[in-house]
Amino acid sequence: MKKAERFDSVWDAISDTPEQAANLRARSELMLKISTIVKKNEWTQVEAATHCGVTQPRINDLLRGRVSRFSLDALVNIATAMGLRVHVELEEA
Repeated sequence: MKKAERFDSVWDAISDTPEQAANLRARSELMLKISTIVKKNEWTQVEAATHCGVTQPRINDLLRGRVSRFSLDALVNIATAMGLRVHVELEEA
């Protein structure tokens, strides 16, 4: 019987490298924060798209958590268009 592997996060489980897992983690955290702001403001997807400087289908992908469709750069650009400042913190792994 094969012993089950344990991972620190889902990103570690689905990634080939620690670097890839870190990138996915950062993207998902940023997407979650952007989605939270959209929901808090009760914006429609069209309104959110206007505030974020992207199309409504792009907002739909973001709100559905489609991480693979967004680069870190794209998410930083969306956050900045919303009038937010992205702050990055580093900690020991």
